[in-house]
Amino acid sequence: MTDRHPVRAGFERAVAGKVAECDGGDAVPGTNLGGRQEFTGTLTGDYVDHGDPPWRWYLMRDLTRKPDGYAHEEVWCESDALYLADGSAPPAPHSKRAP
Repeated sequence: MTDRHPVRAGFERAVAGKVAECDGGDAVPGTNLGGRQEFTGTLTGDYVDHGDPPWRWYLMRDLTRKPDGYAHEEVWCESDALYLADGSAPPAPHSKRAP
């Protein structure tokens, strides 16, 4: 049996220490709806790729902007919803599958 949803952790030096903004969503308490959430903080360089083709998530800490009531000091940001303050783009994951 093969893992249908492989997970690979790694470190991307190119984004470590960079300030970024991240748009995301979460469930609105007491509803079946989702709401928009915005974060600003510093990327650690740590990432996790889920699946194949991979879906990359970067870890952000030292949050200077987060939703009211957000109790955590870090957040995982999906790479397509991540905007680096210096205008560069975060490196994309590479699929193990042949094109």
